[in-house]
Amino acid sequence: MRVLVTGAAGFIGAALSERLLARGDEVLGYDNVNPYYDPALKEARLARLAPQPGFRCVRAALEDRAALEKAFAGFRPERVVNLAAQAGVRYSIENPHAYVDSNLVGFINILEACRHGGVEHLVYASSSSVYGANRKLPFSVQDSVDHPVSLYAATKKANELMAHTYSHLYGLSTTGLRFFTVYGPWGRPDMALFLFTRRILAGEPIEVFNHGRHTRDFTYIDDIVEGVIRTLDRVPGADPAFDPLRPNPATSSAPYRVYNIGNSHPVELSRYIEVIEDCLDRRAEKILLPLQPGDVPDTAADVEELMRDTGYAPSTPVEEGVRRFVAWYLDFYAPGAASAAPAKRALP
Repeated sequence: MRVLVTGAAGFIGAALSERLLARGDEVLGYDNVNPYYDPALKEARLARLAPQPGFRCVRAALEDRAALEKAFAGFRPERVVNLAAQAGVRYSIENPHAYVDSNLVGFINILEACRHGGVEHLVYASSSSVYGANRKLPFSVQDSVDHPVSLYAATKKANELMAHTYSHLYGLSTTGLRFFTVYGPWGRPDMALFLFTRRILAGEPIEVFNHGRHTRDFTYIDDIVEGVIRTLDRVPGADPAFDPLRPNPATSSAPYRVYNIGNSHPVELSRYIEVIEDCLDRRAEKILLPLQPGDVPDTAADVEELMRDTGYAPSTPVEEGVRRFVAWYLDFYAPGAASAAPAKRALP
């Protein structure tokens, strides 16, 4: 297939593109390589994709409507995976306009391009953050998500509503994936695993919010990519069991679905840190802090619907996933691994 992947220089986008190319798909990556985190890491991901047959990349932002329309017209994608977005819960508190531009304006540009381009299926990134103030665990796609606690979460909820509208009005098949704390090699430097590893190796203290007592459904990148591909290959239709008198938020009389995609085995942050320490064979100096604004105490994914519909079965325990990340980190970064600049050589 011809698959357009937005955010192809990102963590999930690069890993997904690599898997799609390996199975013979043609991939057009679309990314503005913005400086939200070190662009050198994004360039390194793209450098792994560039030599592969079937891969091309357009460097532009989602909110650049003309550039996006040109990319769609030239490539004529059959399916689209929209992973580009302004990420980060905490950053949304400081820079709300960045989220409106990328996650709202950018997403309507994607929907319009898919509509007019005759795209068979749009898969897009939502987030576990949409559950916001919910406290019933595990989080289910059948639960209401009307109480976001960050603007980032609100934009992701808005994406689901916008997608449903296009599924209903224009018959565009859409699937939203609520990602739960993705980690692994080539991961994002603003995420806990990356930050903790860098600081521990540098002998610097780590900031541990909520005193390490909150839990996260850490999900390894390979399991995430497998779930995305299984979802991409399953084009949704109208749900014949949909009851408008008792509507299920995850399905519709339109060709629309929303799924959780997580590991379904939450881990307390304090345990996560222990695993990192064990893999590095070093102990961390911890600064214990309260829960940050916009964060939620716990996440846990109910993935029953995704397993039932696609056969999704995450299989990577956190101990193995963290070990693989640490091995990659030590190989990719300079001796001592204390800086965030790419190494000129691998560690011996």
